[in-house]
Amino acid sequence: MQKDLDFRVSPQQASDPDSLKKIFSAQAGVSVNDITSMRILRRSIDARQRNIVVNLRIRGYINEEQQEPAFQSTYYPNVGNAPSAIVVGAGPAGLFAALRLIELGIRPVVVERGKNVRDRKRDTALMNREHLVNPESNYCFGEGGAGAYSDGKLYTRSKKRGNVDKILNVFCQHGADASILVDAHPHIGTDKLPGIIEKMRVQIIHSGGEVHFQTRMDKLIIEDGEVKGIETNTGQIFHGQVILATGHSARDVYYMLHEQDVAIEAKGLAVGFRVEHSAHLIDQIQYHNEQGRGDYLPAAEYSFVVQAGDRGVYSFCMCPGGTIVPSASGPRQVVVNGMSASNRGARWSNSGVVVEIHPEDFPEYAKYGELSLLKFVEDIEEQAWIHGGKTQVAPAQRMYDFVNGRKSNSLPPTSYAPGVISSPLHEWMPRFVVSRLQEAFRKVGKNYKGYLTNEAVLIAVESRTSSPVRIVRDRETLQHPQIKGLFPCGEGAGYAGGIVSAAMDGERCAEALSGYLSAYTQ
Repeated sequence: MQKDLDFRVSPQQASDPDSLKKIFSAQAGVSVNDITSMRILRRSIDARQRNIVVNLRIRGYINEEQQEPAFQSTYYPNVGNAPSAIVVGAGPAGLFAALRLIELGIRPVVVERGKNVRDRKRDTALMNREHLVNPESNYCFGEGGAGAYSDGKLYTRSKKRGNVDKILNVFCQHGADASILVDAHPHIGTDKLPGIIEKMRVQIIHSGGEVHFQTRMDKLIIEDGEVKGIETNTGQIFHGQVILATGHSARDVYYMLHEQDVAIEAKGLAVGFRVEHSAHLIDQIQYHNEQGRGDYLPAAEYSFVVQAGDRGVYSFCMCPGGTIVPSASGPRQVVVNGMSASNRGARWSNSGVVVEIHPEDFPEYAKYGELSLLKFVEDIEEQAWIHGGKTQVAPAQRMYDFVNGRKSNSLPPTSYAPGVISSPLHEWMPRFVVSRLQEAFRKVGKNYKGYLTNEAVLIAVESRTSSPVRIVRDRETLQHPQIKGLFPCGEGAGYAGGIVSAAMDGERCAEALSGYLSAYTQ
């Protein structure tokens, strides 16, 4: 017999299988000796009150052995002799699109401008040590995309867009811990993601697909309103329908599409800073305890949304126990992002804190039309590069100094490896952004006692929250309305945000392409 029960227990009890077994026994009305095994189905932490509790849903197996697998596997057939389709980009959207194509009996040909996930590490290390930015291999470009070297957060609110459980199970099938199927806010960790991504690539090739690294799409081949393939920097030409999953930092793609008269449009996004506190301070605030997290709780997360000057200001991509990394993808840029390992054990916690902006907020950029906010963000990133000393050193300011409009005389230690330099962010960042961030920090400081502190540092600039451009597509067919056989996909196309939502969009585009091929061949 199986029985599913819900519990609210202390963090210590949640970490002790014997305690859980006794609690389950008492509530189920069965003997402890009759409980053969238990499986946690859901887990979340409720830290709203001073007494922290862990919410659990547990399945108990009573006088029977557990037969269920830890995760559900997907069958990938061999498609070596099947019709082909091109997937441009090997980030979450592209990888999951390729895997879904295999499920549907279509042979994916994946074209990725960057290097494989392991070789990328050498180039990201050079960014940290020597401030050298390889424009084709960095924290944004390469196998796994921007998500490969990140916290690996798998939480999404976009549950209507696809099957979240399917995505999580595919991650497990390729090596992720099954705990991601349990936790309310699952994450994998930057130390685990590269190996998982590599196994996905191996699966694609084993099933008859192709993966081409250091192969950049330079042009779409379009004839009579239909995409026929792509031209690449290597001279290779690939023929077929195209899933365009290039990520939100592939700005040359937006310029190329604009030049080829492929319909795109400016899209709102958000801009601000990476905010870094000590992890212990965030633990104290969130767990209402001067001792911090203690022995049984993970590094604390936080999230907020406040209204400031008619716009939303919100925390983004919070990395508890994490580090800040350089995310420039070209020359004359300083961009920052956050990541953390699976154990979230670093001494700092960081989050992007950003302000919503729309094309109409900066009329001086209207002359650039669909590329207006792209130009705006490029200018901000160049300003960060200039004020950082024209290297990957990042301009920074203590939080309280920023709120009060004064330059910091010194800066606290930070996880950002290339280094930081004191800069009056409040003077050179757009006033539209600065005033709203200042107001937001004051509001958040009232709700989270201790958050507004001069021991926190703001590091510029957080500007890759989403794509500044949307590649137009039909709501039903997911094709570009002007170009048959072209399926804009994921974050780079403006239709997803985060690993899971991008992966789900990749699967949807694969399904749409399959439907297109079926109709095309009839």
